[in-house]
Amino acid sequence: MSQEEAAAGAAKPADEAAQDGEQQKQEDATGEQPRQEAWAARRDLIAHGPDFVSTLVTRDQFGQTGGTHFGDQHFHLGGGAETPRTLSGPVPQSEIDELADVFRGCDSFDEALARLRNDRLVILSGGRETGRRSAALMLLRRLGVDRMRSLVPPASLSALPDQLDTSAGYVLCDLAVSRNRPLREAQLLALCEQLERIRAHLVITVEPSAALDDIRSVRWEPPSAEDMLHAHVTPATGESAWPDLCGLTAVKEFLTRSHRPREIKEFALRLVAHHRGEIAEPELASFGETAVATRVFRWLTQEKPELRDKAFLVSLAVFDKAPYAVTAELADGLFVRLHKIQEPGLPPPIPVFGSSREERLRLAHADGYVTAEVTEWGPLEGRFCARFRDERTAPMLLEEVWNLHPSARPAFAEWIRKLADDRRPLVRTRAASAAALLATADLSSAMAHLIEPWADGRKPHAWLTAANALTMAELLKVPTASRILHDWCTGDAESRRWTAIRAYGLLGPVHHRETLAALVDAMHRPPSAEAESSQENEEVPEEARQLADALELLLLAVRDPVLATLTELLRTDRAVRPHALLAFLHACKQTKDDDSDRPPVLDWYARAAAAEDPAAARHLAVFWDALLTDRTHNPQALGILRGWVRRADDDPESEAALAALLGALVTTPTNQRRVSHLLRAVRDSKAASSPAADRLLKRLSLD
Repeated sequence: MSQEEAAAGAAKPADEAAQDGEQQKQEDATGEQPRQEAWAARRDLIAHGPDFVSTLVTRDQFGQTGGTHFGDQHFHLGGGAETPRTLSGPVPQSEIDELADVFRGCDSFDEALARLRNDRLVILSGGRETGRRSAALMLLRRLGVDRMRSLVPPASLSALPDQLDTSAGYVLCDLAVSRNRPLREAQLLALCEQLERIRAHLVITVEPSAALDDIRSVRWEPPSAEDMLHAHVTPATGESAWPDLCGLTAVKEFLTRSHRPREIKEFALRLVAHHRGEIAEPELASFGETAVATRVFRWLTQEKPELRDKAFLVSLAVFDKAPYAVTAELADGLFVRLHKIQEPGLPPPIPVFGSSREERLRLAHADGYVTAEVTEWGPLEGRFCARFRDERTAPMLLEEVWNLHPSARPAFAEWIRKLADDRRPLVRTRAASAAALLATADLSSAMAHLIEPWADGRKPHAWLTAANALTMAELLKVPTASRILHDWCTGDAESRRWTAIRAYGLLGPVHHRETLAALVDAMHRPPSAEAESSQENEEVPEEARQLADALELLLLAVRDPVLATLTELLRTDRAVRPHALLAFLHACKQTKDDDSDRPPVLDWYARAAAAEDPAAARHLAVFWDALLTDRTHNPQALGILRGWVRRADDDPESEAALAALLGALVTTPTNQRRVSHLLRAVRDSKAASSPAADRLLKRLSLD
């Protein structure tokens, strides 16, 4: 969704902000979070949910779920195919020759080559899996070095010159440089002196986060993926075939994503096979998903990355396209839980200032970008967010952890349950989305570990998390999700009914007919003891409020089809009538629409009248007439009309819409007296007179 849509969904009037402050005080006093209204819950789900949650912009559907925006690629891959580094001794000539056939230079390569030629030593700073070792070998080859040797990182840097004992080209990869183990200028001078003495050259590769201080280095920014693919393909196909091959949809799709050099080489082999007619394009296109699956498998099964970085990767899968700080903060909580399983006798080591944001994003094949973060107070500019470059990574990673690493499941499930208790709507919503994604992988386990405990809990915010999870599970087309919702909606467990009713309200824009049918079935259930007690005390039962909230969401999101059905039920179904009236009353209380300054229902009537849609305008008038004639709702309905008249003082469009609506209501003597009395009271108010009320009286010939 756009930032403008997010801002519209997150904006709040001042009086709502004051109510939030009062709710916060109540929450602090009771230790529980207050009940969240359905419209606010919908706003949070839209604002903070992942991409498969739609934006409700068009109201007749949740919105687009396809399409992915790929930002600027800040971390590119490069070089030829990497092979495991020889621990020590000579680098095989066959490896050098293979690299030479496919390697392509770039600006950072040329800079490093000039430095190596002049100083005999260059430090190449680059991330893992970016082709930095391949670049180091090719730097030496471009200088005409015949013999190359790979060095073991020394225990002490002062001992490194002793390993340089013959005229050759040396490569020292992954030199550990940190604040506790710095690289000093005196050590480099000793290295250069030894290299000059034996007429040798040395390339050292380090992580971008290495503490080099004033030591000169070259930042490795390798060639583009297209250049690397071209280098691998054209020797086998010829240059003339490249334009057609590069224009294939599968190739274009592959180049929009991030891949390791080895993955590029493997894709090149498939592309050559396709050129020869050995495989079809669908098989070629499937490689991207295979590459992501291989990367995820490697992350979780190999010794590197370490457990804390694995926890970060899983956290990023849950908080993809969310603020980086939130992802990293909560990743440590997952790390602590995983560490207790892996090393139960050791306290988990968490370096407070030891993590490099750049390194973590490079490890995750992710991009960082600055955008506005949506909060309940409005958008906050300048938030640094992180996203996987390939949108398939997040669901694949979560499924892999859940299904193929059962030892991690208890810690993972406990962590997600903890997220659901967080005070931040973003965190709670992402906990629900993670549960929905896990339900696609293993529904029964996701229900048992996450969704059912939330729905059976004692806190309404846990029920809301369960509702959001089931809503998103239905959007992901999880089998039997719709059956679960219907069974819960009409079942005997109160908390599960609440959960299903809220989920139906959220799902209404996607499946409004099924949703409305399920809600009507729930309205025909015999009232519970709690509901009967509330009715005796003239209170609205909690379940009735939830049903009304769900209908309100349907009305405001879908509008005309739901309005037409409810108008018919208003006349014919006594069980539905009170819920429908309460829902319409709540809808009229909404003070701002996504795309209009007028209240949503007033704007709805104005548009129906302007479009000469007699059915919608007539149905809205029928509901308003029912509100005014209902003894329970009449005072609040008149209060809403009074507020709309005040708004019309400064808004000619609202005045025109209100004149049309009131004109449709004053067709009976009773309503004529009600509206006339209301307008006169507002016009003659001692506190503040209303010019609009005076104009409306004259316009409706009521004065």
